Amino acid sequence: MEHDGQLELYAAVAAQLKEAHTRVRALQVPEGVRMALTRKLLVITAVAKHDLADAARRLERFITDLDEGRFLEGDR
Repeated sequence: MEHDGQLELYAAVAAQLKEAHTRVRALQVPEGVRMALTRKLLVITAVAKHDLADAARRLERFITDLDEGRFLEGDR
């Protein structure tokens, strides 16, 4: 049944990625900031192909940063 859990995690990550992309597109920020955020999401997408759990953690951190406006501070 572990496979079912993996599929659920994949579906959750996919839905969160879609929502994160939508939120980034809607931000009123300079194009350079939007491009940097989009690149981060693309990296998370690439990670998901090899390590879904790590991608989920990265995406959660990305969304938290987005919620708290930390994307304007630049990369950590």
